[in-house]
Amino acid sequence: MERNNLYPIFLKVKSLNVLIVGGGNVAEEKLTFLLKSSPDAHVTMVSPMFREGTRKLAQKGCVTLVDDVYKKKYLIGKHMVVATTDIPEVNVQVWKDCRAEAKLVNVADNPPYCDFYMGGIVTKGNVKVAISTNGKSPTTAKRLRQFFEDVIPENVDDLVKNLNEYRKTIKGDFEEKVETLNEFTKGLIEKKES
Repeated sequence: MERNNLYPIFLKVKSLNVLIVGGGNVAEEKLTFLLKSSPDAHVTMVSPMFREGTRKLAQKGCVTLVDDVYKKKYLIGKHMVVATTDIPEVNVQVWKDCRAEAKLVNVADNPPYCDFYMGGIVTKGNVKVAISTNGKSPTTAKRLRQFFEDVIPENVDDLVKNLNEYRKTIKGDFEEKVETLNEFTKGLIEKKES
């Protein structure tokens, strides 16, 4: 049986420098996704053309648009790279350059050339749920995202904040605190009897 062996992490993108190579529909989609999840992300986009929507998005965030074709020099100081051009040779060159410099890279819609995938994300205040289909079905990730957006209550952030304050008042060692919080929150996931 096949399984998803990806290691999920949540990156503080504000502390990283991201490069998106390309300026078309896919590049705009990746930028939109990134800024929706991390509005304070530092992003540079390199392309000989940019969509009007991309230019508007760039004005709202910390996004630098560079009107140029991809060159290896644009990798300097970048931690994470997303290649989205419609020229496969350029995308593969970006991947090769990133591999040579140990930079994380995602070549859109080309799993063998990806160190990471951008999955479905549900955010409600401090609560964030990430969904991965191992790069196999973005449509399934989208449907699951919609499901979780519906089932996670809007007030979940209030619960998180209140539990954080409650956690500070609990006495005992680490295990006792965990036990108390587990008991207190068990009602969150119990199914209601019909």
